[in-house]
Amino acid sequence: MLEALTGAVELGLLYALMALGVYITFRILDFPDLTVDGSYTTGGAVAAIMITHGYSPIIATLCAFVCGLAAGACTGLLHAKGKINGLLAGILMMIALYSINLRLMGRPNISLLRTDTLFSAISDNRAAFIPVLIAVVLAAKLLLDAFLHTDLGLALRATGDNARMIRSLGANTDTAKILGVSLSNGLVALSGALIAQEGGFADIASGVGTIVLGLASVIVGEAIFGFRTVFQATLAVVLGSVAYRLIYALALRIDLLDASDLKIMTALIVIAALVIPTVRRSMRQKALARRRTEELLGAAVRQGGRT
Repeated sequence: MLEALTGAVELGLLYALMALGVYITFRILDFPDLTVDGSYTTGGAVAAIMITHGYSPIIATLCAFVCGLAAGACTGLLHAKGKINGLLAGILMMIALYSINLRLMGRPNISLLRTDTLFSAISDNRAAFIPVLIAVVLAAKLLLDAFLHTDLGLALRATGDNARMIRSLGANTDTAKILGVSLSNGLVALSGALIAQEGGFADIASGVGTIVLGLASVIVGEAIFGFRTVFQATLAVVLGSVAYRLIYALALRIDLLDASDLKIMTALIVIAALVIPTVRRSMRQKALARRRTEELLGAAVRQGGRT
């Protein structure tokens, strides 16, 4: 049981980088970006190809991040400059990336089991694995927080809140959108590269459903931990990614679901995270309305008694 929960935490931390990328487009830019399913695979494919050809795992991981940036920039350009609907631009880029990834890999699957990766040095010391992952994820989270508080980051956040207003102030919303989508997919590709190295393989189908996993992490994190400030929101996304993996691991351990039920489990978690806060909000509003009605009736009764 402990081993399963430890594995869930490790996987949640690895996926947290992808969830942070989805948070940028989904929450900050309000942009339905489906490029994620392709750029995640791109990160794993680039890292696997370079490592198997003798390149340093660090260089391979950085190149995977850059390729993710390029994929996101293409989607942003299609939307901002090509005036293509954001959802359609993401779908088109996702389709294109499937062929690009397959051409890069040369085959559907690449093994990394007999090569040195970023995790080779600590592969025999699992006790150090989670602290290392926490340090990496926190560094990425704090860097993202710092960026979002710069002038460029504030313009990015303002573009998502009210693009028309920010344009009236002279800011270039097209540049902000391209930058945001690019950064998002860079983080997603980075997550794909790390997971490929940790798992020991890169697969052409590994990115299928990635956007749903990212949304699940964002929504679960916000529902449980809240999102009043940027720091709190990004922390909630990281914790949401871990919480989602823990929930799924616990469901598997108590024999509620089989491993093949991952998709329906994801759907149910997202539905619960969306519905429960809405129900709570509705109940609070009804309770508040009931108290106000009782107060008004009480005031009316007292006023009638005095007259």
